[in-house]
Amino acid sequence: MKEVFYEAWQERVFWDTLPNGLTVAVVPRPGFRKKLCYLVTDYGAIHQSFLKDGKQIDTPAGVAHYLEHKLFDSPAGDVSQSFAAMGASPNAFTGYDLTAYYFSGTDRFEENLKLLLDFVYTPWFTEESVAKEQGIIGQEIDMSADNPDSRIFENLVKAMYRDHPIRVPILGDRETISRITPQVLTLCHSTFYTPANMMLCAVGDVDPRQVRDLAWEMTKDLPNQKPQKLPLPQEEPVCPQPLVEEAMEVACPMFQLGFKCEPAEDGEAAVRQEIVGDLAAEALFGESSPLYLKLYEEGLIDSSFGGGFETVDGMAMLTAYGDSEDPQAVRAAILEAVGTLTLSQEDFLRMKRSALGRRIRELDSFDSTCFRLCAYRFSGFDYFEYPRVYAQVTRQEVMDFLTRAVTERRCCMSVIRPKDNQSGGNENVI
Repeated sequence: MKEVFYEAWQERVFWDTLPNGLTVAVVPRPGFRKKLCYLVTDYGAIHQSFLKDGKQIDTPAGVAHYLEHKLFDSPAGDVSQSFAAMGASPNAFTGYDLTAYYFSGTDRFEENLKLLLDFVYTPWFTEESVAKEQGIIGQEIDMSADNPDSRIFENLVKAMYRDHPIRVPILGDRETISRITPQVLTLCHSTFYTPANMMLCAVGDVDPRQVRDLAWEMTKDLPNQKPQKLPLPQEEPVCPQPLVEEAMEVACPMFQLGFKCEPAEDGEAAVRQEIVGDLAAEALFGESSPLYLKLYEEGLIDSSFGGGFETVDGMAMLTAYGDSEDPQAVRAAILEAVGTLTLSQEDFLRMKRSALGRRIRELDSFDSTCFRLCAYRFSGFDYFEYPRVYAQVTRQEVMDFLTRAVTERRCCMSVIRPKDNQSGGNENVI
């Protein structure tokens, strides 16, 4: 294995790529009892269409999440029980562009690692179990539909994007999941759950070479092949709808603003855009920003107000969110504030130091370390090179980004209003 020491993080990472294409990364943490291992595939909810044997395959929305659920099934029962019997806690999640399976524990690491590799790479689907899962996931879909935090974001991206599959919820809907069969699941598993499309990452007091050797032992018979993903739709940085509103059981109106940005290419360019976007959100929406203080003093926002920068394959947006009795006034103030915003070099450097410090502290979290190493690797970037790129970002880049992104034509606002404030109908879309 290749051992790399990252001076900025004061971290060692052991890297290897197995003959079947599986990337293995181990971050040793001597003396820690906890051990954590992630097995991640570069496949998420947005990857609904792909090429297989030269033919385009279109799958129903929600397959990636459905597959995550069903992989825990085995002829012997729920795999989670097998982990628990060995003192480990397993879990999994599906995102828009990846799916992760992981376990944490203090003992029997090698046995748990074998189980992780075995159940993820050995699917077991029956007509009965797949049909039964439709009811379980259908309940999840209903719960999500009743969750204002989920609805406000799903409404926002559906209004902002005309063609990008982020418009479709990760879970799909009851109609799309009704079309998911064992054959669909098997096809998607054989396409995307290949070692060359996946990464194994472990953090803890473990032997890196033992992890690598065990991974090879469990996957050596799997072929080295990658899926043929179709290019995602490219969209103009203009929002098809400027506003979408829905009435729900909330005490106060909630809002989320999105400013549509051009996505950067993979690799270092995407990381740099993410850094610039995060710093731009802090400069404009942070608690010490002039805009935040003004809106707070005027009673237009409360402590729920904040912002960030979101990226998924093929999309990027600057966001602001919170509770407000007058979301339109907040929107107008944000658009106006960009033209008057000043950011001194001193304040910029202070903001950079603070933000980088938060990233470094995140390394105390084994979960954050594993997740970021995998997610950035799929984008063609080594996460531990992050400080080098961070140091290169300038104040002018942040200011130029805000001037370019925060415009009316790029802006969309999603609002959830209390039902008592609406008359007739559950949803009002403008």
